[in-house]
Amino acid sequence: MWSVYILKSINSGKYYIGCSNNFERRLLEHNKGFNKSTKSYKPWMPVYIENFNNQKEAYTREKKIKSYKNGNAFKKLLNT
Repeated sequence: MWSVYILKSINSGKYYIGCSNNFERRLLEHNKGFNKSTKSYKPWMPVYIENFNNQKEAYTREKKIKSYKNGNAFKKLLNT
């Protein structure tokens, strides 16, 4: 099982979009500062998760969500 997720920084309000085959482990890594791009904005909380059967589907969806660039489609996704 693969997950595409959106995290929100509790302190800064920034969003991070990622993909993993172990979401719980990955969230811990973000909150412990193991990821260079999210380290300075921790702690993070999940605000959106989609599950997929394989890595290819998950990566395709992750790229699609990243293409929204915080526009209306991104906001609509967060409000579902």
